[in-house]
Amino acid sequence: MVRVLVAAQILSGAGLAAGVTVGALLAKDMLDSTGLAGLPSALLTAGSALAAVAVGRMSQARGRRPGLAAGYLIGAVGSLGVVAAAVVDDPVLLFVALFVYGAGNATNLQARYAGADLADASHRGRAVATVLVATTLGGVVGPNLAAPTGALAESLGIPHLAGPFLLAAAAYAMAALVLTLCLRPDPLLLARTMPVDGDASAAENGTAAQATRSDGGVAVGALVMGVTQLVMVAIMTMTPVHIHDHGHGTAASGLVIAIHVGAMYLPSPLTGWLVDRYGRLPVAAAAGLTLLAAGLLAATAPGDSVALLALALALLGLGWNFGLLAGTAIVADAVPVATRAKTQGVVDVSIAIAGAAGGLGSGLVVAAASYPALASTGGILAVAVVPVVAYASRGQRDKGSNVGNRRSGDAGVRTKSVAESADLS
Repeated sequence: MVRVLVAAQILSGAGLAAGVTVGALLAKDMLDSTGLAGLPSALLTAGSALAAVAVGRMSQARGRRPGLAAGYLIGAVGSLGVVAAAVVDDPVLLFVALFVYGAGNATNLQARYAGADLADASHRGRAVATVLVATTLGGVVGPNLAAPTGALAESLGIPHLAGPFLLAAAAYAMAALVLTLCLRPDPLLLARTMPVDGDASAAENGTAAQATRSDGGVAVGALVMGVTQLVMVAIMTMTPVHIHDHGHGTAASGLVIAIHVGAMYLPSPLTGWLVDRYGRLPVAAAAGLTLLAAGLLAATAPGDSVALLALALALLGLGWNFGLLAGTAIVADAVPVATRAKTQGVVDVSIAIAGAAGGLGSGLVVAAASYPALASTGGILAVAVVPVVAYASRGQRDKGSNVGNRRSGDAGVRTKSVAESADLS
């Protein structure tokens, strides 16, 4: 089952990263405007919001297999729509197609929850990481195929920048096929037939699952993932444009994005272990600090230094990885299996909306100010995660103290009852 999810993630990672690499460049070329270069990312993530709800509801009703497969198929249709828009030079069609293409991104993220469906709380971070890290291979290969797929597109009479979307269409379609044929039994449907897990007792006993079943846990997890998504999308979206404006081609942009995507997913096994070993909240705080470092480095790096920008984007990907795995585990801990898929879909809507805001705002900020202003502002915004985590951590300590006091009181009552019984006898 895990092997099937891994195979689908490899394919979908290629589809996602290939489009991200050239989406802003394609919009800038068609619209002749830097200010609107962030619009593709905004449309993509807005489409992700709608798709997250649809995939979540379908998964809730029918299982992970049909939900994920349908999401990838819609993403493939959107990819072909982008190619068609580039051929006929129609910006309106481009925007509609990018919105539909966002379904692939939403589905790629939803797949991580499938890895946690059958995992207990103390291993949930590593279970999510196993599925998430599979995106690395496709995510690294996809951007580096930007130049070859562009050449292929030109040979077919298609604009060069539309080439990666040909790859995205094929990758998403293959991912849907793999899931449809091979993801049996369905992990979510199987989880519903199993005994209720011990998440609540695990959290009460102070194990690695620090988040508890509560609305507060869902809110904290959603906030962590939303902020990290907004900052990551904003800086990532405009980095290829920034590189291109300093005289580098799509090969340089592809390399930087490949390093970024690799950092988004490759550290997942280590991050999953950290989440399970040291807790969700400390890793969430580390996400904010890492994104701050990424933003400051991107802001101060010379525009023609591909190496420093690649390092900044690597830190950006790592911070996102910390936030996504910690937030995912917090949400998974907080909701029961009976309503899991629907709630996770709603949470991913907030992530998509945050990404849409980051993508749309990124081009406007760069046009009005500069790329360094965007990067530094994003890094500073990411630090907002830290006080939220500190507040949630204090709440957990207080709850843990109350649990301990209740246990002590219960033990005292039981001791008193035993003593009274002894006296009566």
